[in-house]
Amino acid sequence: MSERQRTPMAHTTVVIGAGFAGLGAAARLRAAGIEDVVVLERSDRVGGTWRDNTYPGAACDIPSLLYSYSFAQNPQWSRTYAGSDEILAYVESIADDFGVRDLIRFDTEVTSLTFDEPSGEWTVEVAKGKSLRARSVIVASGPLSNSSWPSIPGLDTYEGHKIHSARWDHDFDPRGKRIGVVGTGASAVQIIPELVKEAEFVKVFQRTPGWVMPRMDTRRPDWTKALFAKAPPVQTAARQAWFWGHEAMALGLVWNSPVTSLVQQVSRAHLRRQVKDPWMRRQLTPDFRAGCKRMLMSSDYYPALQADNCKLFTWPIATMSPAGIRTSDGVEHVLDAVVFATGYDISKQGSPIPVHGRDGRSLDDEWSGGVYAYKSASVSGYPNLFLTFGPNSGPGHNSALVYMEEQIEYAVHGVRAIVEDDLAVLDVRPEVQDAYNARMQERLSRTTWNSGCRSWYLTPDGFNGTMYPGFATQFARQMRSFRLTDYERRPITSPVNVT
Repeated sequence: MSERQRTPMAHTTVVIGAGFAGLGAAARLRAAGIEDVVVLERSDRVGGTWRDNTYPGAACDIPSLLYSYSFAQNPQWSRTYAGSDEILAYVESIADDFGVRDLIRFDTEVTSLTFDEPSGEWTVEVAKGKSLRARSVIVASGPLSNSSWPSIPGLDTYEGHKIHSARWDHDFDPRGKRIGVVGTGASAVQIIPELVKEAEFVKVFQRTPGWVMPRMDTRRPDWTKALFAKAPPVQTAARQAWFWGHEAMALGLVWNSPVTSLVQQVSRAHLRRQVKDPWMRRQLTPDFRAGCKRMLMSSDYYPALQADNCKLFTWPIATMSPAGIRTSDGVEHVLDAVVFATGYDISKQGSPIPVHGRDGRSLDDEWSGGVYAYKSASVSGYPNLFLTFGPNSGPGHNSALVYMEEQIEYAVHGVRAIVEDDLAVLDVRPEVQDAYNARMQERLSRTTWNSGCRSWYLTPDGFNGTMYPGFATQFARQMRSFRLTDYERRPITSPVNVT
């Protein structure tokens, strides 16, 4: 038998990532009186997704008033839908306004996490430098942090310029170039209109069309900025109006209802209004229910596809060649550059970094069949570890920041319990976790995502560990209830078996 000996150099909390989630977590930890916080960021600056996504036309498809934290509202948003530069500036302001920049260690990539049962501490290994010890860890690296080239035959043989939307090459000049764009998702519908303005010709290679809604983006007048600055409750009311408007969309996007038909009718009307050619409309009409895949927001995508210097291709890509792309109809498209707007490496199976919990268990092994957690934030067998944007927390209709903020507050509750009750172990009980996930999967079975449609939300065998099957208000309600009885708790002074 041995009693836990606290490591003198163990930090209270290590936060992994300095994007929206990591900075928000650090800010709320400090507000809760937790001062010994270290934020580890693999890049040389804050920003996460919005630091990395700098492709032409990059912007959010959620209104700016809603795509922000309720505790850090910004009265100076310039547009209804902010561009990437403005969002990045907002993320930078969180680091400065809440005094958390001094907590960040840049150029520090976390390579593994290992829990030590006797001490009740995590060892955080990093690529360069000494490892850290922490009583608790918040993983805030985000679901959109890693990207890679798509698996296309002949990719390495292509001799032209390759660009990934998540790692835009700003030295590339599209003027006078013949450019191919692979993908027609959320990034592509923003990139294509910008490329069409400058390129000699743009060829768009579509695998699956998406439902596109009009994006009513307007510049915000100065008087609204002044009003929001002088009367924050007015901005809060405007934010709530946007929230409830999006919340109502769950009826059409999460489940199949008359609202689903209404969403599809609006989208079809938008397509008819902007695309006059019947054959092109047919090519751009989805064969799946709205909500199955991510809804697209754009008012300039369809016009760009019909520009004289743009053409849509729906034949599957057979292979890439040294000169360009060869489609399955046998045509070789000679291209100076190819833009891959093919999304991110979403962790639906396995863990993004090695995580070893109690008794040497591996999170990568346990998640090999699909990710799961308790309330998206805790995983049994991995004490004192909290996730942001964890399993089954994806919104299909509302702002990701609404969900993220609730997860952050939940993690802060957990860290406070560890500190105030002097706990070595705070580990969600396996039976509680199992019951929660059984309810999640039963509820998901009634959603559009699990209705037989195919999307990146699902694993190859159809398991959905990505989306939350309900309203944002329901998600918030569950996160605001932190029940210590759901967790195994072991105080620091309690003896523990050492194997």
